Amino acid sequence: MNSILGLMSPSFFMLIGALLIPFMPKHIRVPFVLMIPVMALVRVWQMPVGEDLISLNIAGFNIRPAFAHAYSHIFGTIFCIASFGGALFGLMQSRRIETSAAFLYGGSALGVTFSGDFISLFIYWELMAIGSTLIIFVSDQKNSMQAGMRYALIHFLGGVILMTGIIGQIMLTGTATLVPFEAHTSLLLPEYGLDLNGIIMWLILIGILINAAAPPMSAWIADSYPKSSPFGAVFLSAFTTKTAVFVLLTLFAGTQLLIYIGLFMVFYGIIYAMLENDMRKILSYSIINQVGFMIIGIGIGTTMALNGTAMHAFAHIVYKALLFMSAGSVLYMTGKSKFTELGGLCRTMKLTMVCGIIGAFSISAFPLTSGFITKSMIVSAVMKEELEMVWYLLMAASAGAFLYVGLKFPWFVFFGKDSGMRPDEPPFNMKLAMILFSLLCIIPGIPGLAEKTIYQMLPVVPDYVVYDKEHVISQLQLLLFAALAFFLMLPMLKRTDTISLDFDWFYRGLGHYVVSALYYIGRFPARIGLIVAKKIMKKWLKLFTKIYSPEGLLARSWSLGATVMWTGTFLGIYLVIYYITPN
Repeated sequence: MNSILGLMSPSFFMLIGALLIPFMPKHIRVPFVLMIPVMALVRVWQMPVGEDLISLNIAGFNIRPAFAHAYSHIFGTIFCIASFGGALFGLMQSRRIETSAAFLYGGSALGVTFSGDFISLFIYWELMAIGSTLIIFVSDQKNSMQAGMRYALIHFLGGVILMTGIIGQIMLTGTATLVPFEAHTSLLLPEYGLDLNGIIMWLILIGILINAAAPPMSAWIADSYPKSSPFGAVFLSAFTTKTAVFVLLTLFAGTQLLIYIGLFMVFYGIIYAMLENDMRKILSYSIINQVGFMIIGIGIGTTMALNGTAMHAFAHIVYKALLFMSAGSVLYMTGKSKFTELGGLCRTMKLTMVCGIIGAFSISAFPLTSGFITKSMIVSAVMKEELEMVWYLLMAASAGAFLYVGLKFPWFVFFGKDSGMRPDEPPFNMKLAMILFSLLCIIPGIPGLAEKTIYQMLPVVPDYVVYDKEHVISQLQLLLFAALAFFLMLPMLKRTDTISLDFDWFYRGLGHYVVSALYYIGRFPARIGLIVAKKIMKKWLKLFTKIYSPEGLLARSWSLGATVMWTGTFLGIYLVIYYITPN
């Protein structure tokens, strides 16, 4: 048994758990869902880097479903922690099918992280899309089915594009082994031409970027994540975009185009979050903003930038899950999600408020939080490469993140105009999950502890000191001036009940009108076709009735003489054909 477990990928524990959860009684299911991520985490740290534990030869291709890359341990660790935290948060409240879908989702993300070939990666990639879609489908939120369908269409489109690129890569190279593409340092990527090699790389890159919520396919996050349950959103915030970051880090490190894609995402998330009225939509847009920082680090491609990207993905999953837990607790206890319906909850939901503020400060890179450590490494890598304009834009984006999440989210939910609601704190398991993730936001941010925690999971331990006096003072100045601007402009930041659309207008707005127009245009020819088809069917039915009915031609009684005559006739015709046919 030990030898079999020693060959298994960490994803197998989660996937097997997903199959068993629906059939377990509650008293067994509760400890089981907490034990499975812990077992997967232990297996993550048993995985040797760069070694094939399982190597299968299928159709002449080497399949490696249990292979640890350089950054697999840090991503695998945080995926297991996120699965444990999400399971704890929804321990007594989520339904069996939702928990099972969440474990399928998390297990598939682990599978991507420990895939050594394109075929295994794609299988887990699509299982991840199925699991996340099910989480949205089983939610009780309004219009969750429609949002789930749109989510599925976008991700299966991305899957088809990725699959096409993978097939081309396998045909071109003759192997399915997952190896990095050559780094492209030109902005316009002339190397990515219209030759076969360039087209294949473009297809794989586009398929991955769709899952990373890169433009123009960014709107699916804010469209679908708020339609999940308070528990499902915690899982959704953790896996899809971060597995895309992991694959980009593994395959496309140093591709300069990613710097500019990441910059677009950084400011896209800020602008739409500032316009948004729904607290969970703001957190969804902030995912795009923070993933933009990671993609910039991948585009730079230096060791410091890649380490910062991996560390920021780790910290992001923690504080984003904490923010969704805080927002989910408010939604669970009040049934409200819009800022226009909330306010003044600090009077009764004090623990939820404190945990939400910790998450908000961490995403804003406030000193003494994990976000300060990880985001600073990416910004320092940008400065080290002398990309001054990118550095200035990232500093402005850091201030923007503090405005739209660090201040706007807690102010309008817990402070601001009193809504009159006095909800209690959420159940114990939800509070415990928020406390655990709050500690994970604070502990790595304490001076000296990052070197003993997150740094140790990196393939190369960085020699980077973040708590120098100049850096801390400049970051505090940036955040305090952003806070001053927020409160000075507060009268202009009125809460309005609006819906923001961008590229999704083409399939949520224009697509609806196109389908309606085609319906009305096609109604008349369809009716004509139906009438003609009915008439043809009536004639054929009349003919078949004449021939095959009990009174029809073939059902009549034939006399013996007539039968002999027709038999002889057919036999004679057969003999004539036989003799005139050449041998």
